[in-house]
Parts: sequence; structure tokens; C-alpha cells
Amino acid sequence: MSDRPGTDRPIEIAPSVLPADFAKLGEEVAALEAAGVDRIQWDVMDGRFVPNLTFGPDVIAACRPHASVLFEAHLMVEAPDELASRYVDAGCELLIVHAEACRHLHRTLGHIRHLGARPAVALNPSTPVDAIAHVLDLVDLVLVMTVNPGFGGQDYIATMEPKIAAVRAMVLEGGHDVDIEVDGGVGPTTIEGAASAGANVLVAGSALYRDPRGLGHAVHELRSLAEAARG
Repeated sequence: MSDRPGTDRPIEIAPSVLPADFAKLGEEVAALEAAGVDRIQWDVMDGRFVPNLTFGPDVIAACRPHASVLFEAHLMVEAPDELASRYVDAGCELLIVHAEACRHLHRTLGHIRHLGARPAVALNPSTPVDAIAHVLDLVDLVLVMTVNPGFGGQDYIATMEPKIAAVRAMVLEGGHDVDIEVDGGVGPTTIEGAASAGANVLVAGSALYRDPRGLGHAVHELRSLAEAARG
């Protein structure tokens, strides 16, 4: 067993559905599950915290019967407390809120747990890891953004890898049962760096959908590369 951080948790591939065909999202999520993904991430954007506007809870609820894997909502929104219950009711078992968007982060995470969902917290590239030091006992997952949120298809920011390692070290030091997720520019040429730094949940969007050999091949390739990187 390698002594690098994060090797105690299984690698999970979590597709973003942003590159999917919005006209047939139910079929798209079914195809992702058939391809072997571990969870599906919904990038929820409100047009305020980030420029784009994406998935409302009714869209996600309509897709929920088409797949049995975990749905996570990445809430890139200014008012997560007001919206959280709608996304839980839509079938999202895990809700990710941004530390930058929450005036009372501790309270917001507790509210999500009270709703019956798993709380998680995300950090933008410029946000230091200290922002979450005192809420790690409240979360099931920490998301380290390797792009600035709001758009798909951006380039991976490799300088975030020491930050991933710092989050993992903080988690291990505190003995917390927490996954480390990375989102942004993850593909065959970048996933090894993220995994070796300590991430075990890897979000991929464009890299999955542009693989000419299909979703199944893309998922298998990304998982194999990440597992190999951890040793």
C-alpha cells in the first residue's frame, strides 16, 4: 500500500452532465450509469454566483428515475440555504455548497444534514484551505475546484495540486471520514496529478463526452489512470 494521501478510499468517477444533450437528459444519465460511473454531478448555476444558468430542481427530479447512482448537486449559487430543500426533494443525496457563498457555513452544512442529505463544501481556486478547517466534522466531502466555477471545458489549474494535498492532510490529521473531490479540466492528461495529490472523487465532463470510443471506455480509462497514479 502506498503511503501517499488518499489511498484508503476508492477512486470514483463522477461525470458532469453539462456536455450532455439537454434534450434527452433522462437517456443521458442512464447511459452514464451503464458506462460505469459512480455518481452523477449536477452543476447548478444561478446566473449570479457564476454567470451561467443551468439546472433547476424539476429537471433533476425528472431524471432521477433514469439512474440509481448517487446524484450530487454542486450548488454554485448565492443562496444555498433557500434552495437546498428543493434539490434534496429532487433526489440529490449530496449537496455541495461553496464556502465563498455561505455567510454562516457551519449553519448551512447543518441545515443540509437536517434535510436528510449529505453535506459537502467547495473551495474556489483562490480560497485558502483554512476556510474549511473548522467544518470538516460536518461534511462528507470537500471539493477542490481546479478551474474557476461557471463554465465547462476550462483548462485544469495544476497549481491546485498542493492545495488538494493540504486538504487531504487536514482531513487525515483530524481523523475525518471525508472524500476529496476535484472538479475542472479533469481528463486523461490531468487525472493522475489530481489523484496522486490525494483526490479520490474525480469529476469529468468534456473528457468523457469527447472520447471517440464512447463513455464506457472513457470511464474505464480515467479510473485506471487514477488508480495507477496512487500506486
